[in-house]
Amino acid sequence: MICNSQTAEGWHGKLNLVYADRQGKTQLIYNHQQAPLKVQRPFYPEGEICHSVILHTAGGVVGGDRLSSNIHLQPQAQALITTASASKIYRSNGLQARQTIQMQVDAGACLEWLPQETILFNGAIYRQDLRVELATGASCLGWEITRFGRTARGEKFYLGEWRSHTEIWQEGIPLWIDRQYLPGSEDIFHSPHGLAGKPIVGSLVWVGGAVSAEIVEKTRNLWDGEGEAGVSRLQHGLLCRYRGFSTSEVRNWFIDVWQLLRVSFLNRGNCIPRVWQV
Repeated sequence: MICNSQTAEGWHGKLNLVYADRQGKTQLIYNHQQAPLKVQRPFYPEGEICHSVILHTAGGVVGGDRLSSNIHLQPQAQALITTASASKIYRSNGLQARQTIQMQVDAGACLEWLPQETILFNGAIYRQDLRVELATGASCLGWEITRFGRTARGEKFYLGEWRSHTEIWQEGIPLWIDRQYLPGSEDIFHSPHGLAGKPIVGSLVWVGGAVSAEIVEKTRNLWDGEGEAGVSRLQHGLLCRYRGFSTSEVRNWFIDVWQLLRVSFLNRGNCIPRVWQV
């Protein structure tokens, strides 16, 4: 009965991480994890900034799986969080797979949330809810890159469903709310109001301070690809969008934008997480 129940309900992975500033160096002071989610030992390639890598030890997500993450940066903490590999959302058995991420960033803290791409197999049913609570003086930068179908095999996302809800709040005020929904169908896959035949989409958002017209122009000038890209200035940050055919194209652009924002707002240099270089 236990096996049958788990098969019907799927995995419920949990991750609870708390980061704190300790004499100018950020440490992971609390780590509670439940399979299949796990976090590696922190790295410090930049000295004081804590780099963390999240793993999904089951290899992929199936219908009925639930992933829940709570990430808290205490005052002045500085953390960069990424994932060990691309996330794979397998064809559904009829149940929705869901990931919920709650982030709290306290005063003076900065979170860089830079997961590797999510690959939705044709027939996947997946929803992600991400909510960030920023204190006054806090900042965050994050991106999401999604591939619809295993394009290397010629697969297209004609069946299934994808939902992505992202909210960033500061002291009870919404700074950015983004709700995306894409039902899998041949018409929507090829529609100019859907994917326009381009299987990869990406969003990068920075919230932490007013962005000048000069930064917006520099961000646009960093784009030199074949897909479609757009840059918008938010009231307290910057938004970049991508729709195209190449993961490396959007990722390289996002990395360039991330590095520009690091230099302009965080007084940090170029430091690529080593897990991306494997």
